[in-house]
Amino acid sequence: MKISKVAAASARRLFGLCQRGERLDEAKLRRVVAGLIELKPRDYAAILAALQRLTRLALERREVTVESAVELDGASRQRVLAGLTHQYGEDLVVQYQVNAALLGGLRIRVGDDVLDGSVQGRLDRFANSL
Repeated sequence: MKISKVAAASARRLFGLCQRGERLDEAKLRRVVAGLIELKPRDYAAILAALQRLTRLALERREVTVESAVELDGASRQRVLAGLTHQYGEDLVVQYQVNAALLGGLRIRVGDDVLDGSVQGRLDRFANSL
């Protein structure tokens, strides 16, 4: 669905009001959505669609995937989580995966950010530089 510029701007403004610092306040978002549904302003369906998209993107930024060549022990997981928490904040959803193709090291994805410290990643970068 094509969303007008006015509806997109309204959704961004409302989404900004639903944040506390850099975090989404779900209670405020629920109140805003309920108010939109109750009042039904012009183009409210497009505003709701844009709000849904912004919310989905904000939640995806909190998802973390940690890939390693071998299963990480508890201490290693704690170190990785502590570093990620320090850099990205408290409310991360972390998922650990084993990927033997990495050969060694870690590949960490936080939302759209990819931190590749794997041996395979280094080999790929070296091969591309030649």
